[in-house]
Order: sequence, then structure tokens, then C-alpha cells
Amino acid sequence: MLSAMDISTSGLVAQRMRMNAIAGNLANMSTTRNEYGELEPYQRRFTIFETDDAVGSNGAAGVAVASVQSEQSEPLWRYEPDHPDAMKEGPHEGYVAYPNIKMMTEFTDAIEAARSYEANLGAMEITKNLEQQTLRILA
Repeated sequence: MLSAMDISTSGLVAQRMRMNAIAGNLANMSTTRNEYGELEPYQRRFTIFETDDAVGSNGAAGVAVASVQSEQSEPLWRYEPDHPDAMKEGPHEGYVAYPNIKMMTEFTDAIEAARSYEANLGAMEITKNLEQQTLRILA
């Protein structure tokens, strides 16, 4: 029964990391510069999950975050010639490069991650109740 708790715990940790990536995406929707101050819009981040055979037993496996990757996509160009980060020359002169992040996609992903988190909490609660019932039978 403890392996069932470990599997659910691994799911909770993975979904928490996914929510952190989503929160970062939403927080940086208007970020036009990178951490070094260079004109480079924020790139959307997303998590990649993989099975974790170290967690679980009897054919069951947990989940782990394999990596958090950045999506390499074309920025959204908005014509704002008075913006301090507007391009000064070239084909995008007067345009500002914003991250290609869609709020509805992020909200949908957040809802899915929250539901997965809740499902793992529910599985943990059921496992806990089964363990308590087993102890009552044995006692």
C-alpha cells in the first residue's frame, strides 16, 4: 500500500512543477527582455513527464518530470513605435516582440494540472482509508 502512496506523491510533485511552469508563463506574458537585459522575449516553458520505475512495484510506476523545456516559437509582433523595446531598424521596425503565450491555453493547462493534482489527492485518501480498514481487521 505504501507504493500506492509513493506513486500518488510522485504525481503530486510532477503536477506542482507543471503548475509552476504555467504560473511563470502567465507572469511573463509581457516580458520583452531576457534575464541579461537583452531584447529577447520570454519563451513559454512546459514540462515533459516520464515514468519513474523507482517508484511503485508490481508493474506500477510513478511519474517524474524529465525536463522543463522552452518552446522555441516566433514572438508576437505588435506595432508600438513609442515603446522603449521597439525595433529600431529592419523589417520589424517600430514593432515590439512579445512572448507567444496564449492565456486561454495556459488556463486550460492549469485546470488540467489542478484536476490531476486533485485526482492524486483522492487516490491517496482512498489508499489511507484502505490501510486503516486493514489495520482494523488485523487488530
